[in-house]
Amino acid sequence: MAQTTTVQITLDEDEEHTEARATVRLRDRDFVAGGRARRNPRDPNVPVVGEELAVARALSDLSHQLLAAAAEAIEGFVGHRVTLDE
Repeated sequence: MAQTTTVQITLDEDEEHTEARATVRLRDRDFVAGGRARRNPRDPNVPVVGEELAVARALSDLSHQLLAAAAEAIEGFVGHRVTLDE
């Protein structure tokens, strides 16, 4: 059975900061994660770099949340603590 899930990413930025918010819904549970990038005032203003960093950090946070949720679900089935390798 194929299933499609969409990750929505929103960006908010100014001259020095970029914030990303990644949201995904799996079955009946929402996962929301954030990432932030800050431009050093001495660096050139290249928005794509801040966007890439902020999105990467948000997706990394989202990944960790999903791994933790999966471990929690497995623990419910097996009755003891589990560790999932990344």
